[in-house]
Amino acid sequence: MSRKTTPPLANFTVGPFFPPHFVEAGCNDLTRVGTESAKGKRIVLTGRVTDSENEPAINVILEIWQADANGVFRHPVDPRSARADPGFSGWGRAFTDQQGRYRFTTVMPGAYVAENGVPRCPHINLMMLGSGIMRRLITTVFFAERPESVSDPVLECVEDMTTRPRLFAVRDTTFDAEGVQAFRFDIVLRGECETPFFLD
Repeated sequence: MSRKTTPPLANFTVGPFFPPHFVEAGCNDLTRVGTESAKGKRIVLTGRVTDSENEPAINVILEIWQADANGVFRHPVDPRSARADPGFSGWGRAFTDQQGRYRFTTVMPGAYVAENGVPRCPHINLMMLGSGIMRRLITTVFFAERPESVSDPVLECVEDMTTRPRLFAVRDTTFDAEGVQAFRFDIVLRGECETPFFLD
């Protein structure tokens, strides 16, 4: 006996679904708080969000949070938060366009040692919500000149060594500007080349 399948309904997916104005102008730029400007090396993080057929995922909300250039989080959970850069917000939001592209302006996050004494590789935490996504997706964007030599507890959660490189941003000189380096981090939602995602 064959079973018919039906496409997911709205109540089966993460909602509500956000209009583009949910992302306020400048929300994707983490390098200024009021009149203060962030310290450290400015970077652009950009990329595409696609499905297994390389079709763009449109109007996906992306949020990032990260340490400042000195490896300090602007959050009370970080015991060093009093030393956080006052010009760096540490959090940003963007959405994908009709080509599935997104863009953030931020600073290169600093490495730091976690409270348990384990060193952390420079990274940006990333979360996504969107139509057709059954739950919010969380991943990590790592930065390293030699990814194969990186030791990080989150990276080591990915047991398949061949998929670990998918968690590293790569230089993309296409979007370089004066004093700003650009990095590309493409996200594949499903399929053989799926980006590794982590439980919340």
